[in-house]
Amino acid sequence: MNEVIREFLLESQENLAQLDADLVALEKDPHERSTLARVFRNLHTVKGSAGFLGLGKLQAVAHSAESLLSKLRAGELTFNAPIATALLKTIDAIREVLASLEAELDEGPGDYSALVQELDQLREGAAPPAVAPPPPPPPPVTMATPVVEPPPAPAMDASRSIVHEPAEPRGSAITDSAIRVDVGLLDKLMTLVGELVLARNQVMQFSSSQEDAAFLGTVQRLNLLTTELQANVMKTRMQPIGNIWSKFPRVVRDLAVACGKQVRIDMDGQETELDKTIVEAIRDPLTHMVRNAVDHGIETPTQRQQRGKPAEGRLALHAFHEGGKVIIEIADDGGGIDPHRVRDKAIKQKAITTEEASRLNERELVNLVFLPGFSTADQVTHFSGRGVGMDVVRTNIERIGGSVELESQPGVGTTVKMKIPLTLAIIPALTVTSGGERFAIPQVNLLELVRLEGEQLQHKIESIHGFPVYRLRGNLLPLVYLDRELQIGSENREAHELNIVVLQADDQQFGLVVDAIHDTEEIVVKPLQKQLKSVHVFAGATIMGDGRVALILDVLGIAQRAQVVTGARVRAISEKNAGSSESSASARQSLLLFATRDGGRLAIPLSQVARLEEFPRSALERTGQQVVVQYRGEILPLLDVARELRDGPTRAKRGKRVAAERVPVVVYAGAVSPIGLLVSRILDIVEEEITTLSHSTRVGVLHTAIVQNRVTEFLDVEALLQRSLQATAGEMAKV
Repeated sequence: MNEVIREFLLESQENLAQLDADLVALEKDPHERSTLARVFRNLHTVKGSAGFLGLGKLQAVAHSAESLLSKLRAGELTFNAPIATALLKTIDAIREVLASLEAELDEGPGDYSALVQELDQLREGAAPPAVAPPPPPPPPVTMATPVVEPPPAPAMDASRSIVHEPAEPRGSAITDSAIRVDVGLLDKLMTLVGELVLARNQVMQFSSSQEDAAFLGTVQRLNLLTTELQANVMKTRMQPIGNIWSKFPRVVRDLAVACGKQVRIDMDGQETELDKTIVEAIRDPLTHMVRNAVDHGIETPTQRQQRGKPAEGRLALHAFHEGGKVIIEIADDGGGIDPHRVRDKAIKQKAITTEEASRLNERELVNLVFLPGFSTADQVTHFSGRGVGMDVVRTNIERIGGSVELESQPGVGTTVKMKIPLTLAIIPALTVTSGGERFAIPQVNLLELVRLEGEQLQHKIESIHGFPVYRLRGNLLPLVYLDRELQIGSENREAHELNIVVLQADDQQFGLVVDAIHDTEEIVVKPLQKQLKSVHVFAGATIMGDGRVALILDVLGIAQRAQVVTGARVRAISEKNAGSSESSASARQSLLLFATRDGGRLAIPLSQVARLEEFPRSALERTGQQVVVQYRGEILPLLDVARELRDGPTRAKRGKRVAAERVPVVVYAGAVSPIGLLVSRILDIVEEEITTLSHSTRVGVLHTAIVQNRVTEFLDVEALLQRSLQATAGEMAKV
């Protein structure tokens, strides 16, 4: 059977079982809004899936029932016995269609037009059509009626079995072949396996001092069986997200055809594993987001071509681990969401008042689409328009402790980012020790490990604005001491060594300083209890092989706590955006300061600095008239700033000065090809508001300003480069 249909049957049978119970409960308590909302969402899911699979009968019945439920949800009708009866008949009709679909791969010969008419009449507030009374029972048998003896039973062959006819219709084969286990039972099973592993470890430790061959063989078999059992129990909880993504290409194709659009779907990260309960919880939200992207987001080929876009739209699904969570992104290159249109719709639907809308920014206006029952669609279709999709997305994701972010730009597209907790995911992690406690770091955030010893601590670790940094291949890497951030008190760390774990958090690299680095292993992520959920530096917990609990670090949370991501002092270090070298009054700038040989101060915008390096003077070489150095597999030309800023006669005296053993070099980022600026001494990186400017008095200087209460010249690197090239050309002409 087609895997998509199989999944639809299994999911629908579960939804119908829930619908039966909810409808009976609603009949007893018609004012239970949460139950009514659940009935609406479940039926909406069945209807939507039926539409994608081309099941016209099932879609028509479900659509009529959904329209009736929509009025109940809006408070325009009151749930009563006739409505409950009609909806229960709808559930029975859906079951008939599903049974025929499973057996014959079609919807069967059933005619449900009368049921659709009954649902429509109830929706309009009319009484349901009269139902013919059942036929009268047969008259009782009197004594005068002759009794007909049944025919004698045929003789039974002893070699044949008697065929216990089934008293009830047979259940679904799909549901018979699958089993749903309560999550609590799986949790208990996982706990028992963990206890078994601890007992196994104790037996293994005891066996190391034994010499009985039979006993050792038994222990070895116990070890193998426990390991296999642990692996299989973990697998019962884990599923790759690709299992629910597999149906989306067909969904996108069918919906695009129905809407007259051309859509290509790209998927990345299908192997990302999630807990089974999480996978089930995000199934509907993902489906709704895919539908919305195709139905609402991506334009028709004609509209796209008029806007200068390719006729074929693009829908991208991306899943990955980040900061102890799984991130799922659904992005389209469609028309985006117009915040003003959302505002007008929300006011029209009385979701907010005009005064409330005036206080919202564009991002807040766009997020109004998450309101229950809100939709920007002008009409209800078989696929969308009832305002259920985004409501389902937020409800289901927040129920499992996740969050949803929506970013949209009119004319460009929309991206929905879901952040989902890992819960019991199995991930590789690095184990470290700090302050006598063990911690696990998700390997997905790990870039590299660095160990500094002896003199390296004095030369490589520097301080900028009181913030420790490490020069890693020319880049300034902010350092965060784990014991200080967690306030757990460090062990007696030896002064001649330092362990740095280089991590990535939100596009920012930083170094986490720990006492010791251990091994990398697969760990099972256990969710934190409610008492610890507010501590954002932890993503979960795990039980290590020796039975001890280790907390899993939330790398992004640590970075935010240490102000690595948001701190102004770190932004000055990590600034990489190209900027103009022109300064203006009252402009706040990030600057690199360095000293001249005569005690003066020079500055260039930090955006023009690619790296800071330091070379032995012996590494400097000369090729023709140019000083160069071998740098990262290339030849880097060097420009002596002090020499270029002086007049020609002064240049000739340069050999009289005392040469330093090592020379600092600023790798300039503004030139077409890399070039290094030879400077006397690097002073600091600052971020200041430049308020006082004066005109330049010599070539190679843009202007002069007050920086840190000192007169500072702003270097014109381009002018120096031009001057150097002209001087070199002149000398070559003389030759």
